[in-house]
Amino acid sequence: MTQHTAAETFRQARDHLLDCRTDPDTAHRTFVWPRFEHFNFAADWIDDIAAGPRGEQPALVIVEEDGRAERRTYRELSERSHQVAAWLSGIGVRRGDRVIVMLGNQVELWEVMLACFRLGAPVIPSTLMLGSADLADRVERGEATWVVTNGPEVPKFRDIPGDFQIVHLGAIPDEGAPDRPLHDWKDSSAAPAEFRLDSPTRADETLLLYFTSGTTSRAKLVEHTHTSYPVGHLSTMYWIGLEPGDVHLNVASPGWAKHAWSNFFAPFIAEATVFLYNYGRFDAVALMDQMAQEKVTSFCAPPTVWRMLIQADLSQLETPPAKIVAAGEPLNPEVIARVEAAWGSQIRDGFGQTESTLQVANTPGQPVRPGAMGRPLPGYDVVLIDPDTGEEQADSGELCLRLDPRPVGLTPGYWGDPEKTAFAFRDGLYHTGDLVSRDAEGIITYVGRNDDVFKASDYRLSPFELESAIIEHPAVAEAAVVPSPDPIRLAVPKAYVRLAEGWEPTEETARAILQHCRDTLAAYKRIRRLEFHELPKTISGKIRRVELRHREEQLHPDGGAAPAAAGGGSAAVEYTDELLR
Repeated sequence: MTQHTAAETFRQARDHLLDCRTDPDTAHRTFVWPRFEHFNFAADWIDDIAAGPRGEQPALVIVEEDGRAERRTYRELSERSHQVAAWLSGIGVRRGDRVIVMLGNQVELWEVMLACFRLGAPVIPSTLMLGSADLADRVERGEATWVVTNGPEVPKFRDIPGDFQIVHLGAIPDEGAPDRPLHDWKDSSAAPAEFRLDSPTRADETLLLYFTSGTTSRAKLVEHTHTSYPVGHLSTMYWIGLEPGDVHLNVASPGWAKHAWSNFFAPFIAEATVFLYNYGRFDAVALMDQMAQEKVTSFCAPPTVWRMLIQADLSQLETPPAKIVAAGEPLNPEVIARVEAAWGSQIRDGFGQTESTLQVANTPGQPVRPGAMGRPLPGYDVVLIDPDTGEEQADSGELCLRLDPRPVGLTPGYWGDPEKTAFAFRDGLYHTGDLVSRDAEGIITYVGRNDDVFKASDYRLSPFELESAIIEHPAVAEAAVVPSPDPIRLAVPKAYVRLAEGWEPTEETARAILQHCRDTLAAYKRIRRLEFHELPKTISGKIRRVELRHREEQLHPDGGAAPAAAGGGSAAVEYTDELLR
């Protein structure tokens, strides 16, 4: 009997999905997850591609606004990540060390990610937008001993406690260097050309740790292994419809799980090209020009970007991508219709979580029902559970995943939080916390969260976390944050505030609170609207956010500015962050 290598086994599973790419019923019925004892995405998969016939194919293309471009083949990425791994090992990074990677869309991000994979050093992806409080949390709970970031970002770590060292790319601003060991990335170019671990990478070793907002004051810390994302994203590849030779553009910021989904794992699994266009301010025309120049065949964007795109003349893109997808929240039917009219293809929605890869989606070749998530993907056995009774339902309930057999693309749990893990993995199921409906044809439609977390643009926000920041201001006695409809971002955070004694509900007070929020919250978490208002409560004293959500829908029926009065004719004085301009 022939003994297959890990790459051969992985490729067989990948090719089976490619063969069934327009036949989801067969794919779901026949697909079996490859399950490994040992697996390393960099050493077993990327190196295999690099040594094969597609080794000289572009793996990564990054274009800047000024026209500068960097291109790397699979062979070049493989070779450079070997060298970076050897250098990191030489300066003291060890297997199991936690590494915060806080970089933009730059070639070094892919090099250091692959290098850490080789080393067996778990990565904590972090967005450049993070402030000191979020970074301190990542260092402490993530048990980080290394940070890799650009020189201008280094001062953010100056006052953060912890025993960690910093690798910096480029110069550090004068008087901005923390009093801790610093290592210059440019030294990596002199490192040995090859790196090998002493022993194979176990499939269940920790690979990634993602911080994601929850309903409590602290973010959840989601763990992924060397197989849960690298192998699990076979389902994501299948949803997008990626094939060898595709050029895939995904609009997502580094540091978030979606970036890893579509700018790393799915296209590399498919042996496609990852293309990125870096811009300061979104410009639909410029983006489409780049898509035409680079011959983009596959495009993924959050609904926020799709809503901005349709404001432009989509027909100017003469050769639009045939594979177009969106994830984050359901798309408005009008957006889908306008894109289809211009590009001749339907945007296909998909559903997954930081805790998993794509679970449910509209797949290639199947008709799309606007607003629907689609059907379960290969490797995922979906069941709907009544959140009150715990009984299985046919037509509606909480979307759950059966754990026998366990999907490979699912988190082992929440790092350092066995209670939260046990709650999510109970009764032989993984509970997503998302409510859905399902019709007679098996098509699933998203209903909403069964908690208060909401999305603004493509970011999940926790009301509790935002409220905790607001009430630090002395003018605030109590606050409740809810999503407020917005035509571009889907929703923006709005704070309802009950003032402390001695403060007046004036523009000056609103400006002070909004400025406080800007100073203490990351940019994507900032409060965008504020209103002084009594907070509705239950008899037990809990804030009824459902009433405030309903009020926001009345105040902003079209997502625009609030009218002069609302709710029983009382004046609705709403302040926005425009006050700070």
